[in-house]
Parts: sequence; structure tokens; C-alpha cells
Amino acid sequence: MSALWTAGEIAEATGGSVQGDFEAGGIAFDSREIGPGDLFVAMKGEATDGHLFVDKAFAAGAAGALVSEQIAHPHVLVADTTRALDDLGRASRRRSAARIVGVTGSVGKTGTKEALYAALDRAGPGRAHRSVKSYNNHTGVPLSLARMSRDARFGVFEMGMNHKNELSALTRLVRPHVAIVTAIAPAHREYFASEAEIADAKAEIFEGLEPGGTAIVPYDSPHRDRLAAAARAHAAQVLTFGLDEAADVHPSYIVRGPRGGSMVTARLPDAQLSYTISQPGLHWVANSLAVLAAVRAVGGDLALAGLALAELDGLKGRGRRHRVAVEGGEALLIDESYNANPASMAATLKVLGDEKVAGRRIAVLGTMRELGAGSGDFHAALAAPLESAHVDYAILVGDGMEPLAKALGGTVEIAHVADAAAALPLARAAIGPGDAMLIKGSNSIGLAALVEALASGNDD
Repeated sequence: MSALWTAGEIAEATGGSVQGDFEAGGIAFDSREIGPGDLFVAMKGEATDGHLFVDKAFAAGAAGALVSEQIAHPHVLVADTTRALDDLGRASRRRSAARIVGVTGSVGKTGTKEALYAALDRAGPGRAHRSVKSYNNHTGVPLSLARMSRDARFGVFEMGMNHKNELSALTRLVRPHVAIVTAIAPAHREYFASEAEIADAKAEIFEGLEPGGTAIVPYDSPHRDRLAAAARAHAAQVLTFGLDEAADVHPSYIVRGPRGGSMVTARLPDAQLSYTISQPGLHWVANSLAVLAAVRAVGGDLALAGLALAELDGLKGRGRRHRVAVEGGEALLIDESYNANPASMAATLKVLGDEKVAGRRIAVLGTMRELGAGSGDFHAALAAPLESAHVDYAILVGDGMEPLAKALGGTVEIAHVADAAAALPLARAAIGPGDAMLIKGSNSIGLAALVEALASGNDD
């Protein structure tokens, strides 16, 4: 198998100079992620300097490093490693013949990216590539591009933003053949005057489309027409997906599956597919429709995509399910701890409400960050989906949850605590046999630690 990068190729891409020849099979800018034969990129940030960890990276087996200072190991020396990583990402994209899909959205982008990767990997086993974790920003995207193998057949890249013009820069690095906007919601509302401005910022993903490219937009969004208009300036084809039968890709049949997912018959402009989606909730049905639209657009196999959707596992922090041993039996723990905004809160509360439980429905909800001046109203508005989900007990975490506590007004039993540490003993005491507990909040609230403590390694 050929190397991912040779020292000479890195130097040519970045304008650097080689000091000690080497070949790299992987790339990381976190020394803790370095494995044998990898390239370590020593990034300089506000908090630390990657050059301080060069020796640690080589102790872990690094083959070489990309640096802006001389070191006593094989390396490529450049003026600026951040700029050099961008250059390496561009070089990877130039040499690739892969069909590329870019994914963004206020909610659902990571899940959609993972589902699409699984679907395309079925069509070309070992030849599909995607950005890992949530590497979707100005450093994560070029790193993900640079990691793409020479012979990749498909590439799926997640792109995120919390300010205008960020996606514009990222999509011009990725240069997708297909660009998806999953949904628009008031995430990062603090930085935008309106939700329409968020839609405009997400629509920047279309600016990087390759000639003849396809834009995929959510039909059910109130910003559909705004997104489609922005897409038409750059795309040869605009496809809509959604639950409404007027969408280009829509379900003609949905029924809840026996294990909590959905059985779906979807109609596309020139095809029909019946499949099962393993993940519960109508938001996952919508995600799967976007996946099918993209698979069709890049020439993948719809039937194999359907099989992949049936086997998709829940993601850590984004829907993974744990069976937790409790006194007298076991309970269901739904891990949505990675992030939260009003739309994703409502969607996952509905999933909790749809659970068939022998015991109680319990929600541990953390403050939603970056909602700006309307934060109080957004939190208070969660009262309706909480009540509709027939939640028996809610543990509200963080000062931002005070408006929700007041809005519930005794309709749901609640406890309101300052932080995740204070929530843990309450959650332990509350969960019992036959219960279903949802844990969701913005990542900075720290509810992932609560999930880890409760799950105790017993995964469903």
C-alpha cells in the first residue's frame, strides 16, 4: 500500500523544505492521537504550541513532522503550519478522483455525515472517507481532507460555523460535488440577527460546489426557498428532501419499527426504495432522505445504502443507547449529551415520548448555549415538548434553565441544579427498572460525564 504522503509531496504542497526523508501513513495535530508512521502537524494556537509536543509525538511513533521551527527529527519546515495544513488539504483534494459530499446544518449534520459514509462505504468497501468526530472547523476540515487516501472513491466532509463567511472558506477547500443543508434552527443565534441570517450563512456551502454540482435542501424548512435560491446560483441541480410529499425525496410510507427505528418507503425522482432506519425519530427519517438524495447524486447504490441505514449505530453523545443495570432490573439511557439547540431538544424529547416504557420517562436537560438575547424564551418554550413527551421527572442543569423551570409551573416534577456534578446523584436516585432517561445539553455543560457515570460500560 502506498504512503498517504511522502516528505517530498508534503514539501511540494506546502512550499516547505525537507529535513530527513520519511513517508507518513496518517496525520494528526494532537500528539495524543499519533500512531506509528503518522505525520505530526505542530500547530500554534492561543492556548499552546504543538512544537512543545514534538518529542512526545515521535515517542508515539511519528514518522515525521510539519513544523515552523527546526527540530531534531525528520520534518518539513514551513513558515506557518496552519497555512501549510490548508495547503496539504488542497493538495489532497486536487489529486483525488473521489466524489465529494459536503454536509452542514444547524442540527443533524454529524449523524447525516456518518450515515452517508456508511451508505457509501457499502458501495466501495474501504474506499469511502469522512471527517471523524466533529472535525468541521478551520483546522478540522483541512486535516480531514489531508487524511483522504489517494484511491478514495467517495469523501464526506462535515462543515460547521458560528459566524458568517466561515462556511464560504471551508467549502472552497472541500469543493464538493454535492452539498447538503440538513436543517436550519436557532443554533449560535447569539451571533446572528435572525434565523434567516443563519440560513444565509449555512447556504455559503453551495459557493464551493464543483461545476455540475447538486445542492440538497430541506423542503420542510421555513427557509427552503431562501436556501434553494442561494443554491441555484452555484448548483446545476437543486433537490429537496423532507416529510412533505411535495419534496423531491420524500416518504410515501413510515411505520415505527419493532426495535424503535422506522420502516420507510421513500420516493426519489427516478426511484423508490423500502428500507429500515435503525435510529428512532422522524428527524432520523428526514436525515435518511438526505442521505438517499446524496447517494443517488454521487452514483452510489441505493439498495446498499438502505442496508447501511438499517445497521447504523447510535453515535456517542448523539443518540447512543445504553442499557443500565439498576436495582431490580435495567433502564434505558439515551445519550444526547454532545450538543443542544431548541430544534434538537424538541426532536429528542419526542423520541423519549415515543418510547414504550414500563416505568417513568426522565429528562436531564442542560442549558443551551449561544442563543443570545432570546435565550430565556427559547428555554421556556421547551415546556411544550416536555409536556407532550409525558416526561414524569425533569432534572434541569445550569442557570439558563431557570426560565423553563418557571414555565413548567408544576406541570412536570422538576429539580433545578447548578451543574452536572449536582445532577448526578439526582439522576442515580431517579432512574429505576423500566425507566427511560434522556440526557441532553450543550457540550460545555458537561453532561457527557454524567452519561459515563451512569452507563458504567453497559452498552445496548
